[in-house]
Amino acid sequence: MRSVIRVLVSAFALWLTTLIVGGSGRHGVWIEPISGDDYSPLVTVLLVALVFGLVNGTLGRVLRFLSTPLYILTLGLFGLIVNGAMFAAVAWLSDIAGFGLRIETFWWGVLAALVLSILSGIMNGLLGSSKKKDR
Repeated sequence: MRSVIRVLVSAFALWLTTLIVGGSGRHGVWIEPISGDDYSPLVTVLLVALVFGLVNGTLGRVLRFLSTPLYILTLGLFGLIVNGAMFAAVAWLSDIAGFGLRIETFWWGVLAALVLSILSGIMNGLLGSSKKKDR
């Protein structure tokens, strides 16, 4: 149940990120819906959040491990670049699919990753979905 809540929180944070960073139009970061019906933007945001979670859980772990010396050298600021790369990977995967997340440049992706991590951290903290269960 907690996984479903986390995906929904990520989807909502992703939608807010596209509104904050991208605005109303096709610049910065935006979501391109699957089709033209009423519920396609919602379904698209949920799919992109699921893909973002999968990419972050697989490729993100590998990149974070490999870039540990750069994390130490930059006191953690290299994490912004890694998160921007994750955003770019999700945009690339959704570009292959023909719908989903679009970013204008890599730096828009870095900014969007920063905003997304802040928003999802706040929402997960408020909902308590980031806490580990006591065993």
